Formats: sequence, structure tokens, C-alpha cells
Amino acid sequence: MDPYHEGSRAVQTRVGVREAADHVGRSIGPDIRDVAAAFLGLQPMLVIGAADGAGRIWSSLLTGQPGFVRATGRRRISVAGGLPESDPLAAALAAEGTAVGTLALDPRTRRRMRLNGTAGPTAHGFAVEAEQVFSNCPRYLQKRELRPSVPARTGAARRGRELTPDQEGLIRAADTFFLATVAADGADASHRGGNPGFVRVLSPNRLSWPDYDGNSMFLSLGNLEGDPRAGLLFLDWSTGTTLQLAGTATTAFGAHGRTTRFTVAEVVETPHASPLRWSAPEYSPANPPLPETA
Repeated sequence: MDPYHEGSRAVQTRVGVREAADHVGRSIGPDIRDVAAAFLGLQPMLVIGAADGAGRIWSSLLTGQPGFVRATGRRRISVAGGLPESDPLAAALAAEGTAVGTLALDPRTRRRMRLNGTAGPTAHGFAVEAEQVFSNCPRYLQKRELRPSVPARTGAARRGRELTPDQEGLIRAADTFFLATVAADGADASHRGGNPGFVRVLSPNRLSWPDYDGNSMFLSLGNLEGDPRAGLLFLDWSTGTTLQLAGTATTAFGAHGRTTRFTVAEVVETPHASPLRWSAPEYSPANPPLPETA
């Protein structure tokens, strides 16, 4: 079966990477191999993307002791715990049959693994029945070391319709964010990385970023071809604060590259949402230099 839907195929054809996409697409399958299961069992965090009850798309962060995410079969993972009630996706993960995209990313080793499927609640959290499992290359992943965690002291979530100046500053300083998108056949969670400043704040409700060359799959941009809804997650790696944005995104294709523009509809900032603390980054050597601005 073709691992790509027509949106991804349309982008691959437009960019001229159909043959390369066919090659990497052979790595996509429903089975969780032993090496992938071992990788999952070592991770202290998991990013998940899905739609809430109102149809807005969000990207959320789950954390726990290594082993809180584990493969419980060749096509199933279990996640202990869940999201706090204040998280936009808490209710979605408590429901049966929610389409989700998950991303396990390890900054310590610059490795990442994606698993897309259907989630449902369990007695101790939730489980995901896998439909697509695959790894991506380490390009644009910043290396970080894990510091001792701190006691949980999550602050009250702050909600809004546009970005505050402090939130704009967090985004301008970001070298990483996570992107959730959806299509008729499911959801996807992916990573975007670059040197600080690669995400531009155009206004309190408009962002843009360059779409760097990657694995040629174009899963995220393919999803946006048919459904512009998207969710972004920014993480302050030193404090654990998360910034979640729901809105819509479109991509402009030009002679010198691609640019994705995002319109903010809702904002949720949660101080100290994560107990994990990470070192300053060692930037990926693949990060392109930022263009000079006047």
C-alpha cells in the first residue's frame, strides 16, 4: 500500500522528490520493531498531536520516568499517566478512537521516532494502536543533555487569542518546535528545528518559518494541502514552560524555497508544565544560516 495520501504526493511531485519519497516510504509500516521498542522505553517525554472536541489541532507534551511509554505489542504502545485536565487534548485522549500522531525525540542522542495511529483510554493512561511507525534522520535536531528533574510545580494555564510580548520572545529565541497536522486518514506530529530566529513573529497572531529540505516525505505539508488546521508546541527547555498554539497554516512555494505561514487562533501557556530540565543546545551542523535582515 502507498504510505502517502494524495496531499503528500502532490507536494512531492511539485518539489520533484517523488522517487526519493518512494525510497524512504519503504520504511513506513505498522510494526514496532525491537530497536524501536527499546528506544521508546528509554524516553522521558513524548509529543502528541490531535484534534480537540471543537476540531482545533493541538500539540501537547507528556513526560514521565523512562518506561512510561512502552511497546506492549508489535502494533501497540501504552502511555502511563496522561495530560493534566488543563491541557487542550486531555478530553480527546480520554475518548475512544482519537486519531493521534506521536513523536518520541531524544535530544541526548539526536534520534527521533514517529508513531501515528488511534488512541483510547486504559486503566492507567492511554494506548495507541499503531498504523504508521518510522524514524527520521537527525537533521535540524539540537543536542541537549538532561539535567536533574525538579519537583512538579505546574502553574495555572494562561489562555489567550494572540501572543503576548513575552510569548513572542520565547518564539523568537526558539531553536525547536513541534507541529501537529491532520488529514482524513489520521494525525501526525513532527519536529521543526533551526538556529534561533528561524521562526519569525510577524504580528501577535502571525508566524512564519522556512521549510528546510528533509526526508522528502512531506507528511506535514501534505496534510496542510487538504486541511490547514495545525497545532504548534514551543518548549522552554530550561524552565519546562510550554506554549501551545492552535490555528491554521499555509505554505508558499517559491523558486528559492518554501515558507510556511501560521495564523494564531488560540494560545495556551503553562508555566513549568514539564519537570524536565535540559542543558543549553549544541546546534545541529545541518541548520542553515539565517538570512541577513536590514
